[in-house]
Formats: sequence, C-alpha cells, structure tokens
Amino acid sequence: MDLTPYKENHKTSFLASEYERLLKQKEESSVLMESDPSMAELAKEEITGIEAEMKTLQERMEEIVKKDDEEDMAMPRSIIVEIRAGAGGDEANIFAKDLELMYQKYAGMQGWRMTQISDLSFQLDGESVYEKLRFETGVHRVQRVPATEKMGRVHTSTASVAILPLRKKSKIEINPADIEMEFSRSGGAGGQNVNKVETAVRLIHKPSGIDVRSSSERSQLKNREKAMSILTAKLEAMNEEEEAKKYAANRKGQIGTGDRSEKIRTYNILQDRITDHRIKESWHNIEKIFLGYMDPIIDALLNYKGEESEG
Repeated sequence: MDLTPYKENHKTSFLASEYERLLKQKEESSVLMESDPSMAELAKEEITGIEAEMKTLQERMEEIVKKDDEEDMAMPRSIIVEIRAGAGGDEANIFAKDLELMYQKYAGMQGWRMTQISDLSFQLDGESVYEKLRFETGVHRVQRVPATEKMGRVHTSTASVAILPLRKKSKIEINPADIEMEFSRSGGAGGQNVNKVETAVRLIHKPSGIDVRSSSERSQLKNREKAMSILTAKLEAMNEEEEAKKYAANRKGQIGTGDRSEKIRTYNILQDRITDHRIKESWHNIEKIFLGYMDPIIDALLNYKGEESEG
C-alpha cells in the first residue's frame, strides 16, 4: 500500500504514521513467529489484531480522502480569476486593473495564496475561495468621468470576469491530439529574459479555439501542468455554461447562469454606488470596496443563494 498521498494530506498524515508503526510491529511479530516456535501462537494472535487495526486505519484514510474529493468537486479550494477589458478603450483597461486589485486585496484579507499567471489572470488557493467568489463571473460595468474628459461627461466601460474552479478530478477528457503546444522564454521586465530556457508554455485546444499560457512556474513541466489545469477548467466552465443555459428557464430566482456575457454589476462612481442587478441590491463607499472590503457584497450573494435553496 502506497502511503505517500496519505502522508502528504494533513488530515490523514497522523493515521498514515500510525499505519506505518503497526506495519513495523507486524514485521517484528512475523520475525518472532518464524524464529521462536514457542512464541508462534502468541505472535500469530498479535498479527491478527494488528491487521484488524491496519484495516480500520486504511478504511478511515480512504473515507477522509473520498470526502475531500467530493467536497473539492462541489467547492474546490483553488480557482483561476481571469479578467478581460471590454467596451470602453483605455477606460476599460483601467477598470479591469481596478477589479484585479480589488480581488487581490480581498484575497489577501482572506488569507488566500495568490499566484500571478499573466496580466489580469491569477490563481487563488485557500479555504472557501470558490464558495465566496463563484458569483463574480459576468460583465462588470463602470460609469465615471475619465481623468482626460474635459467636458465632465460620464463614460461607461466594461470588463468581464471569469471564476474558473480548479478541481483535483475532472469530468472532462482531453484528447492529446486536439492540443497544439508551443514553448518560449519567460519574459522579464524591460523585455529581458528571466532565463535562457524555454519554460513558458502555450496550449491551443483546436476544437474550441481556447488559448492558454503559463509562465509563472520555473520549469517547463510545471508550466505545462498549470496550463493543462487552466485549459481543463475553461472547458469545464464552457460545458457548465451550456448546461446552465439549457435549464435557465426552469431555475427561478437564480443568481445568473455563470455566463461571461451576462451583465451582473454596475459601479457608478459619481453616485458612489455599486448595484448588483441579479439580487437588486446596492452598496455605497466604492473607494473602500475597491480596496478589497467586499464582504457586504459577497455575504449578500451567499445569503440570497441560501434563501433561494431553502425556498
């Protein structure tokens, strides 16, 4: 029995060490049984007892891992946050950056680990990360007067947000023949190369046209693994979007379909008001919310979802 995965899991590491201890005990009893015939009967009884304990430990470890896998399928502890500037030119790019900083500051307050993947794309790892941010997928709209606007006219621009859960096990099967792979050097500041080895990876999924890049890891292998997990997450999200659209008409009171093209929220800077159109609720103090104080919005969406489930 390979104990490595159980030893690496903090929930089963103690049980795994106990299993190892019993295994050693069993080996000692087996040696005693063979070397000393007078102790054979006693050693045999001891081995039977040890094997029963080992079986119980193994079943318990398997049960914990299975439960973990089930929880991970429902609420994974790792996500990719991907933001894209939409309509609005330079203002849309500024707004996309505002959203990125807002989510990253919120993540810092939650104690989540953040890894930048590329511009406006990053990974978050931590407890409840998907549960809390899953309703952020969609089009976010900002209304404000740009710094360059001399006439004081309000400008509307948009950015889309996608929350992509990274699950340990995927229902999606990807045919290797459908993937085109490219390698390049990871670029650093000022156009210089961080290293001389082609560690950055780009994957193109030919059937869907999805293009994924990863250069955050130091080795080509790790970037390939990261890119593949992002590609899998994107294909799962695409599949879930299509399924959600099929049943959307039957889901009353839903918090959206999880579709990137759905307008979910407006940030009106002049009126210092953020409105979530799905739950028809508004909040003030935009400046503070942009600094990561998103709890009122996140909590309202979670409460609304909870009430919807009860109803």
